[in-house]
Amino acid sequence: MSMKAISSKDAAALDKDLMEIGGFSLDQLMELAGLSVSQAVYRVHPPSAGKNILVVCGPGNNGGDGLVAARHLAQYGYYPSIYYPKEGKKELYQRLKTQLHNLSVPFVPDFTEALKSADLVVDAIFGFSFGGPLREPFPSIILQMESTSVPILSVDAPSSWDIQAGPPKEGPGAKFMPQTLISLTAPKPCVKYFTGRHFLGGRFLTKSILEKYGLDCPQYPGVDQIVELGVDAEGRL
Repeated sequence: MSMKAISSKDAAALDKDLMEIGGFSLDQLMELAGLSVSQAVYRVHPPSAGKNILVVCGPGNNGGDGLVAARHLAQYGYYPSIYYPKEGKKELYQRLKTQLHNLSVPFVPDFTEALKSADLVVDAIFGFSFGGPLREPFPSIILQMESTSVPILSVDAPSSWDIQAGPPKEGPGAKFMPQTLISLTAPKPCVKYFTGRHFLGGRFLTKSILEKYGLDCPQYPGVDQIVELGVDAEGRL
């Protein structure tokens, strides 16, 4: 199935509506997003395929989603580790770190070394608000993700991609194509350039929010927080 893509401007407005009208807190939205990410990991890479999950987090809410996902993955029986070179400054991120420390989830100082033993990488560096340019240490991280044989699952958008225009024409990210993408709330326009497995996590949206932004409501199976989509979101913006 395909779904309408939502612009970064509308995605930000939708999040604001969820908090101001829907009664959600940022903590709740991040928890729902991270839970969806963890379920997508379990779907494409069950523990029997390898338990060492390297979660690469950026400084914003996308990184926070990765921290939440890592907590759930630890509870599922995986061995997540976190590479978090530029930590977010919100108090929320510090609480998420504390939760992971309490589960003995390690924060690793060297991405290159951690990648050697990873069975899967969760790319939670940049989300729908990314506007470039890349700043260190992220160009080198993107280049390594671009060339590794380790499977990668990207959160909301492959990091370095323009939300509208997709992968950059040259430089880090130009050839970055993760095996899996999970869109949060709704697909973003760049999904039309993506060729791997595509999931959606947005089961918490209300009918009024769906109608306001002209979004489709897929059928989520059972108690799943995710549903697998095609990669041909229509982008009717």
